[in-house]
Amino acid sequence: MALNIETFSNVKGGNSLFKILGHPLAAGKAPAFLERLRAAGRLAVYDPSAQAATFAELYDLSALEIACVFVQDVDDLGKEVLGCISQPVTELKAADVAAVFVAAFDAERPIQHIRHLVPEGAEVLSLDALRLPDDMLTNARRYLDPLNVATNFAFFRDTGGHHSRIVTANYWTGYGAENPSLWLCLFDEAGEILAQWREKLGEAAGSIVIDSREVRKRFGLGPFTGQLFMHVVGAAGHDVVKYALDTYGEEETVLSCTHDANAWPADLYAGLPAPGPGERVVLWVQNSHPCPIPPHGVGLNLMGSSEIHWLDQPIAPFGTYALDVSELVPEAAWPDQFEVQAGKYFVRPRYEVFAGDGRQRIAHVNVERTDLEPDPRIAELGNLLGKGYLLPAPILPPERWRALILPTPMATSQEELSLALHLYDASGREVAARPLGRLARRDSVALDIDQMLAENGGLASGYGHMELVYDFSNGGGADGWLHAIFRYQDRASGHVAETSFGSHIFNTVLTYGSEPQSYGGRPPGLSTRLFLRLGAPPLETLCHLIYPASAPWHARSATELILFDRRGAEVARKRVEIPLSGSLLWRYSEMFEADVRRRAGDDAYLIVRDQTCRLFGYHGLLNGEAAFSFDHMFGF
Repeated sequence: MALNIETFSNVKGGNSLFKILGHPLAAGKAPAFLERLRAAGRLAVYDPSAQAATFAELYDLSALEIACVFVQDVDDLGKEVLGCISQPVTELKAADVAAVFVAAFDAERPIQHIRHLVPEGAEVLSLDALRLPDDMLTNARRYLDPLNVATNFAFFRDTGGHHSRIVTANYWTGYGAENPSLWLCLFDEAGEILAQWREKLGEAAGSIVIDSREVRKRFGLGPFTGQLFMHVVGAAGHDVVKYALDTYGEEETVLSCTHDANAWPADLYAGLPAPGPGERVVLWVQNSHPCPIPPHGVGLNLMGSSEIHWLDQPIAPFGTYALDVSELVPEAAWPDQFEVQAGKYFVRPRYEVFAGDGRQRIAHVNVERTDLEPDPRIAELGNLLGKGYLLPAPILPPERWRALILPTPMATSQEELSLALHLYDASGREVAARPLGRLARRDSVALDIDQMLAENGGLASGYGHMELVYDFSNGGGADGWLHAIFRYQDRASGHVAETSFGSHIFNTVLTYGSEPQSYGGRPPGLSTRLFLRLGAPPLETLCHLIYPASAPWHARSATELILFDRRGAEVARKRVEIPLSGSLLWRYSEMFEADVRRRAGDDAYLIVRDQTCRLFGYHGLLNGEAAFSFDHMFGF
């Protein structure tokens, strides 16, 4: 039942066709266009760019009388398209049809090419009937330019004392965008549109803040749980909309965070934890398309098990469904974890854990790759790439926070994970190492960092970080797509936050494949530009920067913390140094003086910049001793 659409290729990147066909504005025009096609009678479909199948996946064409399908590329001849065997377009003139549907955007040119072949009296229609307004296009001459659909979805809720806050910056101006704006569409749980609006982003790299309380007040809305569709109009450089998502409330214990949704729906996701004692885990399934998700379109299976438990009810176009994992797989319990059978129906989803004490936390699953195979060269390149692929995560001060790590298979080919875990204090000194052996796909082994620290004398610096790496001492394979869930629990309050990410090669000038990854060009990525959103008072902002290195690199970082006000004007900067393989844990109120923070004002943000090394960062908010949030940072 999976959608047969192309969304993302690790060779070609993101696909723009499904995004532009499924845009809410295109979806709004589709019913009238489909009725026009139906009323036309017998149709010939001309499919010059193989776009008809994607259109048919997203919209119901069953009412159309499709008589024949014609193609341009001879390699496409004889294939089944829309229930017909494709013919050469040179045969179009003989077709007994009332209309020709050209299944393409920018159709003027292909229509000119076949004008002499169109049967006499036949009407010619095309997908251009679904085009977005020209003032929403970065490149009006090439409609399927990815920059025309710099879009993403966000979980968005304002109900029962729970609110949402999206924060990012107008980073497109840094890539040359002129007067970009943000077009937004809010859907409720049933997929109905609650509001549409547009906001100017200005010429500078100012902050972007969308608060559910303000949206609800602005449009006079009642309580809602749904998703917010975001389209950056006039984007440059990046067709990806990145953001931090905070969930907060009137109760001081309501606080959590996650981040952007990854704009390309995938077949599979993984890293969804089963509930622990007294917990309930909800997967927020949010349909990213204008077509419904059918019954048995979404399912869960325990990692390593072939038994899939399917959701037996549909989800409306752009609708939201709270899937309680225990209703599908009641026997699962932490540290079990699930694969999500997603069928390309939704972007990377959030899950929410409801604890027995009434607290809750939000996080996201990750894309499970279907195109990877074990790469024997990773084990052979140790002398050149040192630790090679590594996954860093903080060890927050152990006297307050307990830390757990759960490795998560994140590719269908990963039948086992050959791993080791290393702990470092803030100075970069390794304090502990533990081989984890060759974990089978079905194994779910959560490691308590307390035990490793107790066995090795703790952290003299008071905090540090961990690195999950491959360990080939007992054989095994690797593919570089190494992931884990990191869970942190406040020992006093019981509040929990969790985050997950994947491994990279860090800080070596040698390259392998796409590593060390670079946001701004070809590898190696040896510099840092991380975004840090700042919490609104009384919340305190926490930041943990890690300087991981696969091979020896500079002894210390040369890191600048650059503070900007909401308009994008620089207010202040601080220079800090982080030791190689070390880390730096700091708070906004301690790093910048009170008068500087006052000048920065509300909705300020911070950029972590380093031109000498690649850092990895985590951010969080503290509400005194009552609650905290924590997640990894993003760069652009």
